Amino acid sequence: MASWQGPAVLVALMLAAFTFNTAENLPVGLLELISKSLRVSLSAVGLLVTGYGLTVAVASLPLAHLTRAVPRRHVLTALLTVLVVSSLVAALATSYALLLAARLLTALAQALFWAVMGPVAVGLFAPEVRGRVVAALSVAGSLALVLGVPAGTWLGRQSDWQVPLAMLAVLGLFSLVTIAVLLPTSPAEEEPAAYGTGPDIRRFGTVLATGTLSATGAFTGYTYLVTFLGDVSGFSPSAVSALFVAFGVACLAGVSITGAVLDRFPRAALTAAVATQAVGMLGLYAAGAHPVAAVVFLALMGGALGPVFMATQNEMLRCAPGRTDLALAANSGCYNVGIAAGAAIGGVILPLADVRGTFLAGGLLTAGACAVLMGGRLLWRGRGHVA
Repeated sequence: MASWQGPAVLVALMLAAFTFNTAENLPVGLLELISKSLRVSLSAVGLLVTGYGLTVAVASLPLAHLTRAVPRRHVLTALLTVLVVSSLVAALATSYALLLAARLLTALAQALFWAVMGPVAVGLFAPEVRGRVVAALSVAGSLALVLGVPAGTWLGRQSDWQVPLAMLAVLGLFSLVTIAVLLPTSPAEEEPAAYGTGPDIRRFGTVLATGTLSATGAFTGYTYLVTFLGDVSGFSPSAVSALFVAFGVACLAGVSITGAVLDRFPRAALTAAVATQAVGMLGLYAAGAHPVAAVVFLALMGGALGPVFMATQNEMLRCAPGRTDLALAANSGCYNVGIAAGAAIGGVILPLADVRGTFLAGGLLTAGACAVLMGGRLLWRGRGHVA
């Protein structure tokens, strides 16, 4: 493999990560346009996002298991083909049922993509820079919220909601052609990063529980962030929109900063990210009525959200007790379960208390994740392990 092919494949995978994440969240910005065009309720359009996330959560591990023996080049080209075709079908859909079917097909492809992408990408580079490779993929995924969804929303409002969906197919096609041409074909079990560098089933369980609890905590509050910023912090609707962009920028900055130290301090990076998320959410609960404090704690929460998932993915590549693709699938699936559970918990709390209660609950759940992580570290030290 020529020296330039590895970086070229990495760029193609970054573009694919950006495209999948944009596809997942784009309906949020096109809710009203889709609702009016297809004559369905806003809640039905919201199901395009909820159903997508639940599909990823349920399908990740089974699909990874079913395809574990298939060469990664074949898997990735198939997944990207599905992305291109399903995006085109969604763009041409004239009924809600067809649009929903196309979305669920994209979700199935994404469910396996995140499990396969990591081992393929890091296997192209030396072990000492694998954390930076994971960070590059995470930056690409984070850019979907900062750039992809806003740009797609703008494009949809300037033309029609189908246009940004068609653009997803174009982006996916670039990744598909690059990977089909440049990525070598080899047995899945012989890929350089097919197995963890330091298998540890206890650490694997600890990280999995930490990521799930952190996601649950984050989305218990984040799902109702618009309401919080308006009702509690007193921001105007236009200011809330600007703060959402700032939240995305903070997420991107957090991923970039964490990525710079991920190779040297992989476990400390995860602990710091989870602790920062807890501080941000509990700070919003305690001081969110003050606009300046709300912005500060919002930035802390945003700056931690991306790094938590990135750091758990990196840990899966290290401590996976078996195949890394199965470990990454389990991590992605559990994270999406956490997202769904968090939104549901927040929905239960909201009518019983004010919206501040969702951030209190979310902060306490995240603090619990931090306790699980620190407890695991103390336990392994007590047994003579380094954690």
